[in-house]
Amino acid sequence: MTILTKQQSPYKWAYKLTNILNAVPGLSRFPVDVKLTAEEISRNLYPDDPISMIKGASLPSFEAGLFKAPAHKKGWGIIYNKDISSPGRLNFTLAHEFGHYLIHRLEHPDGIQCGEQDLVRWDSEYRQMEHEANVFAANLLMPLDDYRLQVPANIKASIELISQCANRYGVSLVAAILRWLEYTESKSVLVVSRDGFVLWARSSQSAYKSGFYLKTSNRQPIPVPEKSLASETIFLQMTSMSAKHNNDVWFGQYCEEMLINSELYDFKLSLIHLNRY
Repeated sequence: MTILTKQQSPYKWAYKLTNILNAVPGLSRFPVDVKLTAEEISRNLYPDDPISMIKGASLPSFEAGLFKAPAHKKGWGIIYNKDISSPGRLNFTLAHEFGHYLIHRLEHPDGIQCGEQDLVRWDSEYRQMEHEANVFAANLLMPLDDYRLQVPANIKASIELISQCANRYGVSLVAAILRWLEYTESKSVLVVSRDGFVLWARSSQSAYKSGFYLKTSNRQPIPVPEKSLASETIFLQMTSMSAKHNNDVWFGQYCEEMLINSELYDFKLSLIHLNRY
């Protein structure tokens, strides 16, 4: 087995681990059992510095963290918020912290604590270290070669189709949408909002190159458009809506907006397709 060093990128770490998992006879490939994978991989690669504990706890001020074991013990522990009710959200959280262990633990010997935004924002402008942990988690849990088979790059994905992928990979809907945006040819934008304001947004490469994006870092809050589904005040429990808009709602373009209330806190997810319908 090739032993990787801390200098390896999150992509290379995920690629190497994916190859290891692919080679395990009889393994149910998806969703990845992150707890088992983290414990086994760390024990094999770093027997003197493994992940020796993964457990939930009451965490009032952060969502999860990677912590060095007490002085009389060896290794590291991953602690997560025991109140996380979504299996997909928990799976991605554990993979995120596993990424911190592989990539960042030597630079942060006292451990790392991660908040809500650290686990759901993938843009590199947010925080480089958290971006890398999310990149690792996404590539480990949702390999692109498999995702492309589920949703080809040249189709406009529906919420229902991406939800199927979220179930396949054991991740949250927002994580599955973000992964799809990384490779799709569609001009699409995910807008995450709360209380009528945009928290952050992510565009597909095609949409970004066409100028369809929202800058939210270090800026005043952006209100969602008045005519958008995201502006609706009625909370939709476990349901989704879609609407076709004229060019006076999102980005000055004719578009289709698909809205769902996320299982992550009280976010609203607007998946906006800007390809002409």
